[in-house]
Amino acid sequence: MKKKKFLFKSIFSKLTTQHKRNAELPLTLLLLLTLILVSVIVLGSGADKSIHRIFSIQPASAQRITPSDVWQLVYQQLPDFPRENKYISKENGKVAENNTLANRLIRYHIYTKGRAPIYRLDWKLTLADYLGVNEIMYDTTYPGNDSLRENPIEGDRKAIKSLTRSQRDALVQVLVNIFNPASQNTLSPNSNTAPSPTTSTTPQPPQRGGAELLK
Repeated sequence: MKKKKFLFKSIFSKLTTQHKRNAELPLTLLLLLTLILVSVIVLGSGADKSIHRIFSIQPASAQRITPSDVWQLVYQQLPDFPRENKYISKENGKVAENNTLANRLIRYHIYTKGRAPIYRLDWKLTLADYLGVNEIMYDTTYPGNDSLRENPIEGDRKAIKSLTRSQRDALVQVLVNIFNPASQNTLSPNSNTAPSPTTSTTPQPPQRGGAELLK
């Protein structure tokens, strides 16, 4: 630390001397040059490694599980969710059984739309895309278009539309729980738990015969 301060003073002293010799050099330019040199010194001392670590940090959810594995967990918890996995692979001409609706929906949500996988609202926006009430879905960018002989987008949209509202809500909750296990500790907004009774502050009319009870 002392070396850095000494080096800073040395640089600033040299620049100040240069400024006195050449009065035409603006003081703001002098200060700018000083800041640039100091930044170079700080970055060279190892601070650049800290900055690199900051930008290389990945979300906790991405470290726990990868999107390519989530679709299997979805079907474990929702076995009746449509698979839509009868499409033929362009690569080998065989049925791509692992290219499921859940797989494509997750890839569309995360990679195509760039939405966070840990929030219910983001998943509801994605389902709204499939239902045709939010953003437009394009054939060319839909997952599976480049690997399957037939683009699965229309079949996937029909499958999502065939789900009931409760089934879509269950799907959203399962996806959020998988990517963000901590969310399982919170109550769902659709919980059937009845609210606890509260004391009403509305004045109640007097009961009939109340005066008789005082006699």
